[in-house]
Amino acid sequence: MSDAPEAGPLPALKALADETRLRLFQLLRVYELNVNEIVEALGMGQSRISRHLKILSESGLLNARRDGMWTFYRASAGPEAVRFAAAVGDPERGPFARDLLRARRIRDERAKESRRFFDSVAGDWRDMKRSLIGETDLDAFILKHIPRCAVAADLGCGSGELLPVLRKKADRVIGVDRAPRMLEEARRRHLAESRRGALELRLGELERLPIRAGEVDCALICLALHHLPEPAAGIAEAARILKPGGTLVVVEWTAHADESLRSRFQDRWLGFESAVLEKWLKEAGLTVQSKSNLSLPKGGLNIQLFRSRS
Repeated sequence: MSDAPEAGPLPALKALADETRLRLFQLLRVYELNVNEIVEALGMGQSRISRHLKILSESGLLNARRDGMWTFYRASAGPEAVRFAAAVGDPERGPFARDLLRARRIRDERAKESRRFFDSVAGDWRDMKRSLIGETDLDAFILKHIPRCAVAADLGCGSGELLPVLRKKADRVIGVDRAPRMLEEARRRHLAESRRGALELRLGELERLPIRAGEVDCALICLALHHLPEPAAGIAEAARILKPGGTLVVVEWTAHADESLRSRFQDRWLGFESAVLEKWLKEAGLTVQSKSNLSLPKGGLNIQLFRSRS
């Protein structure tokens, strides 16, 4: 995830002298995309795109992030790239706007596909998750890191398996998910708590939570960040909704190489390196208080937990 080494202004100038590479640079200032998404957005052949991406990466203007068999590209945050970005101008204006519009439509369609998938498996989701974690007592592992509080939120609550876990520590629980049928399943399972006002379910995206700033004392994101195109945005939103001194608990896969999870579970990221999660938490203004790990009986997948404070 670190920035590529910068080769100085001359290679960067040469790289941006080509129209296609200039379009790529502007596009990847806004979005992190894989090669297939870039090909679709620009309407060009993969070999042509790959050649231009290589030149931009070698010039220090792009970073490449390898995640299993996929490679994602994004404009470098290094000072050389930032200077050139300022000189090139706003990627949302002029001829570059069309590329961004196509990329935005592609990402929107991916999000719709993901929602359709989770809607289709809402009734089976608990068993599907169990196929990955086995008989491991994930509930107990999470519960000991949740503080007693007035209001807690399960962000990406799915069909609601962890809502009762949070209720053991919180007077009131808010569950948020982007899949309507997942929320219907959660509501069916916890109808009594919902009628009593102890549970509220809200439809929304983790990157744009339907929760006011400072509304909750504790937020949980359990095995949801790896579905997001921009996990750091999900963490930043979770930090926004916390009261001062509030707690965020993030539970995620450690980095792994099981490509099958992309098709079986719509995973975009194959887990995360601990240093990456910690970096995002700190950038969101949170202080990491503790980190725990949980080994699973099935090989290749393990769980990490970060407890942070606002």
